[in-house]
Amino acid sequence: MGTVLASLAGTPRDLRQRELQLRYQRVCELFEDRRVEIVDGEIVIREVPTLDHNQVIFQLLLQIMFFVDQQGWTACNDIKVFLGAQIDRYRPDITVVPANPRMWDAENVYAQETLLVVEVVSPSSRIDDHVVKPRNCAKAGVPLYLVIDTGERTARLLSHPGQTGYSHEVAVVLGDSLVLPDPWDLKIDTARFVS
Repeated sequence: MGTVLASLAGTPRDLRQRELQLRYQRVCELFEDRRVEIVDGEIVIREVPTLDHNQVIFQLLLQIMFFVDQQGWTACNDIKVFLGAQIDRYRPDITVVPANPRMWDAENVYAQETLLVVEVVSPSSRIDDHVVKPRNCAKAGVPLYLVIDTGERTARLLSHPGQTGYSHEVAVVLGDSLVLPDPWDLKIDTARFVS
């Protein structure tokens, strides 16, 4: 116990962050079957995705997997994106990483190692997926962030990350094509996301 108390020394902000991380780890253990994230400094337990939500993910995977496999990359559906030691923890719907990405630990890939992060918007995650997560992913260096919103019938591809967010956005109405830029150079048929 003395070791734990000694490791908690630091500024009040450091103590709050460490306590948040400890609570987050406990909540992840309690809710192993749920998507647990830290968003804007709050622990969020997401609902189990619906069939429609999963069908959108499946339709995107069908379109990218051949290319992903050819490149030797991996498309993960349940890995955490490490934004920094004292920052939020996200579990995107899809995270594409290169072969042997640099990992913070066994469950967390460094944000700048990702090739594509995808969020399919749920009613409870609308602001997080459209505003909070892109802002923080850009700061951490996620190169491409794709938001698919079937409720709004749009897909937004954000690129060129920086400390103030993404400087480039391509938005399409679901049904139109969306091109993933280099290193992808791949056209996505968003009509497949509409049921």
